[in-house]
Amino acid sequence: MKILFIACLSPKSGNNTTAERIRDYIESAGHTCELRDAAEFQSSAEVAQLLSRDLLFDGALAIHLFKAGRLLLDIQVPFGVIFGGTDINEDVKVEQKRLVMQQVLQKARFAVAFTDKMKETSELFLFSQSVKFMSNPKTAIAKKFSWTEFLRCTDVSTAHVDQLRVFLLVCGLRRVKDPLYLVQVFSEWHRLDPLNILIIIGPNIDPVFSTEVESVIQRTAGVYMAQERSQRELHAAMRKCFAVVNSSVSEGMSAAILEAMHLGVPVVARDIPGNAAIVEHGVTGLLYASPQDFVDQSQRLLSDHELRERLVSNGKVYVEEHHSLKQERETYQRLVATLQ
Repeated sequence: MKILFIACLSPKSGNNTTAERIRDYIESAGHTCELRDAAEFQSSAEVAQLLSRDLLFDGALAIHLFKAGRLLLDIQVPFGVIFGGTDINEDVKVEQKRLVMQQVLQKARFAVAFTDKMKETSELFLFSQSVKFMSNPKTAIAKKFSWTEFLRCTDVSTAHVDQLRVFLLVCGLRRVKDPLYLVQVFSEWHRLDPLNILIIIGPNIDPVFSTEVESVIQRTAGVYMAQERSQRELHAAMRKCFAVVNSSVSEGMSAAILEAMHLGVPVVARDIPGNAAIVEHGVTGLLYASPQDFVDQSQRLLSDHELRERLVSNGKVYVEEHHSLKQERETYQRLVATLQ
């Protein structure tokens, strides 16, 4: 089969990474998959015209019910959709967008939700059944790692680098990730215990916002920015850090959280629906409701060795049982086959 796959392909975004991975699954099953950016099209009519010109397309797929799914409403071939995160967490609150997404679900042959919570929300607001799947991001571990080398382009003093407790906030620099949410309270905590530092690392997705973040951090003790690194080096840093942090306003399914669990690293995540769907507080990770609560939960992690070991063990088991890469690949290949 030949599949048209539409997604929001902003460089280094979560949707981009997910789309590339799913395309690989589809092509490894012997199909052809043409991946296109939703930004290329202004309307569903344009996509319909594309398919009318190329009659070899047998089906279509879209990530994000509103941004990409609406572009499939006028096509004549069967299609499936994948929730993107902000569609079910944010767009569903806007009546006009919600009505469009309902139309998409009515026409879709299948829909995929990342988590049970996302599935329940879609059923509540969009009156549709969706298919559950879990994702286990690929991981590659560097054989050697040095904090001194890793931090060479930051302002972190490496005099006592081996004693540092590094909290690593992995995110693309854009407002929805809210990287400044913890900055003030973490700086105050750092002044009380200088060994605790927060490092924000990720691609510069929003240049204007990135400049704002850099300006704030330059004036803030204990909080640093590190340059974007390869996946291999980033995963090595995650394994060496004290905890991986999430501060997002909204998440579909955080790849950084799942990667941390898979690598055996504790997770301290903001208590939002997308995070709470994959992090069970006190079992597979810690959730916090405010900046001060973040400090309180982190102090628990510092003082309770048994808690840390329990979170690490349970997190790894959770990922292995619910976010299997093999299961994800087989699920997508099976779903795509239903488009015939």
